[in-house]
Amino acid sequence: MLGAFANAFRTPDLRKKLLFVLLIIVIFRAGSQIPAPGVDVANVQDCINIAQNGDSAGLYNLVNLFSGGALLQLTIFALGIMPYITASIILQLLVVVIPRLEALKKEGQSGQAKITQYTRYLTLGLALLQATGIVALARSGNLLQCNQPLLHDNGTQTFLVMVVTMTAGTAVIMWLGEQITERGIGNGMSILIFTQVVATFPAALWAVQTSQGWWIFSIVLAIGLVIVAGVIFIEQAQRRIPVQYARRMVGRKMFGGSSTYIPLKVNQAGIIPVIFASSLLYLPAMAVQFNQNSTSGWVSWVSKYFVRGDHPLYMIAFFALIVFFTYFYVSITFNPNEVADNMKKYGGFIPGIRAGKPTEDYLSYVLSRITLPGALYLGLISLIPLIALVLVDANQNFPFGGTSILIMVGVALDTVKQIESQLQQRNYEGFLR
Repeated sequence: MLGAFANAFRTPDLRKKLLFVLLIIVIFRAGSQIPAPGVDVANVQDCINIAQNGDSAGLYNLVNLFSGGALLQLTIFALGIMPYITASIILQLLVVVIPRLEALKKEGQSGQAKITQYTRYLTLGLALLQATGIVALARSGNLLQCNQPLLHDNGTQTFLVMVVTMTAGTAVIMWLGEQITERGIGNGMSILIFTQVVATFPAALWAVQTSQGWWIFSIVLAIGLVIVAGVIFIEQAQRRIPVQYARRMVGRKMFGGSSTYIPLKVNQAGIIPVIFASSLLYLPAMAVQFNQNSTSGWVSWVSKYFVRGDHPLYMIAFFALIVFFTYFYVSITFNPNEVADNMKKYGGFIPGIRAGKPTEDYLSYVLSRITLPGALYLGLISLIPLIALVLVDANQNFPFGGTSILIMVGVALDTVKQIESQLQQRNYEGFLR
């Protein structure tokens, strides 16, 4: 593997791409450490330490995961890549609902460019809303539930400057991701998400050692390696449905006669169901944050069952939501009817299955069967940090498990495959054997 890295850096154009990606990552992480104008850095750090040792530690770790530690520190890149992720998911859902967007998707590259432009606009709108909410919480003292002031000045001018700075930071992050996609290697947005998650990984891993000792730390590392191996195995697992294209005469030329397959991944939905479920369960916990002084019964009930995440009711609800959203997301992203129609249009068929409705029914049957283990896999991996919270009193940012490990392994595999394909074009021995 070290030889493959050496070969990659010996190739001038590939070396430039890798160095360009590293440069963007350095800029991205630097922006995640620079505080926004008007932030009292010392007080913010003190309040973060208090909050992460309190009853709502899991809540703050969940909020802070996708920003690489930048959100609670109120930096210029505090919002991270989450507004873009949310906008992309919303546009994917709207494509199924709105005929105009569905028509744009079918137009090919030009239509996809318009959808990408709509995603950018929606990202800025969501960033503006999120920045306004975060700065308002920081100004009122409800962001970290701390008695110390987080801002030097609570005036309107400081408020507006911080909102504009964080929104502009999101626009810069979006531009950096697009630059990686165009001029680097891999998907830019995925690599930035990977960077944010990896940034918190060493601290989360070392927190286990400081709180539990070297013996538990060694056990966690051993279990982590097994989990990573399992995630890699499932992420690469797929059901290949064979497709045969019949020969056909077009003018004086013969076309077709080739064999291919439809790859149906076990984890067809990726990490989207986990993000959906986490966001939905975050809403009641966030509502409690705004009603800390309330004597209402629902506030105490939510605080007991849905804030720390160590209660069995929370785990059951989390697991059930992941399974539901897995089936929901797969159903809107993979359309068996559309696939069957396209196969019939170009003379393709599944051996032993008639074209048309029988093919659609067969694809639906296989998809429903293969989605079940994928949904159970996502649910079990996502419950690992919650189980660790109960067994070893770790926090919800437990390194091996949950959204973080899915992102790290998934993005790493995809990026390595792209590097591998470029190395193979140059007849080099690559990463995967």
